[in-house]
Amino acid sequence: MVYGQVVIGPPGSGKTTYCNGMSQFLQLIGRKVAVINLDPANDALPYECAVNIEDLIKLSDVMVEHSLGPNGGLVYCMDYLEKNIDWLESKLKPLLKDHYLLFDFPGQVELFFLHDNAKNMIMELIKKLDLRLTAVHLVDAHLCSDPGKYVSALLLSLSTMLHLELPHVNVLSKIDLIESYGKLAFNLDFYTDVQDLSYLQNEISQDPRSAKYRKLTKELCEVIEDYGLVNFTPLDIQDKESVGYLVKLIDKSNGYIFAGIDASAVEFSKIAVGPVDWDYYRYPFSRRLTYKWIPFIELIYSLYLLIL
Repeated sequence: MVYGQVVIGPPGSGKTTYCNGMSQFLQLIGRKVAVINLDPANDALPYECAVNIEDLIKLSDVMVEHSLGPNGGLVYCMDYLEKNIDWLESKLKPLLKDHYLLFDFPGQVELFFLHDNAKNMIMELIKKLDLRLTAVHLVDAHLCSDPGKYVSALLLSLSTMLHLELPHVNVLSKIDLIESYGKLAFNLDFYTDVQDLSYLQNEISQDPRSAKYRKLTKELCEVIEDYGLVNFTPLDIQDKESVGYLVKLIDKSNGYIFAGIDASAVEFSKIAVGPVDWDYYRYPFSRRLTYKWIPFIELIYSLYLLIL
């Protein structure tokens, strides 16, 4: 049984930086890590990847050959990878014995809440290679400074969770920079815990550009609250305590904490609901590392982006 993370999120949310920092952290606590780059537009990798999609297909070649833009080219590359999933399986099999896997996906958000190719590919790998994966969805923390963009991020996170059907952890990345974006309307807990969104509706209504969409905003917030699935974990990828806390959450969600434990169902349940007691910091290293609703939500999210 192999464990890992599917790292996704909008462009600029810090996926590649996350994979670089997370791989260093996991290696420092004793895990062998393999990073799999599945973003054909990512041609400047700060980490050494075990598998690179550019060995199979290049975005630049697709754009030239098929006269496609970057977005269409990325969708084509994912379709091509899905049809050639055997190539990826053959690259992953040598890593299955003792590696923890980090999949670095493209920042094309429609790949994860609209199209099925990425989902089908992930499910195929889980089934054939017996993987235990958690989706780690990164959202730039600066979106908290704009109520409309924050609601948009909530909708994206919810629709992605429902579409992928994986254990899921939403992350507010670049939290160390949040003060540079200006004063937040509420304290940080309001945004991470996704508390009473009626307060946020009042903030949006004060903006003349958004006032006429007050009713739409209200309905969207009610959908988010009715599901009650979305919350965020703040992350400073250069801070070991921040990364360590996130690793604990991910290990719980994909079952890594149960690996090698021979226990009864009752004991397993106690571990699942209790705090993780592992000492993630026993290795010396510096504090700073180098490094019936789904279609409706998808439609509304697309419309909301157009309005903004």
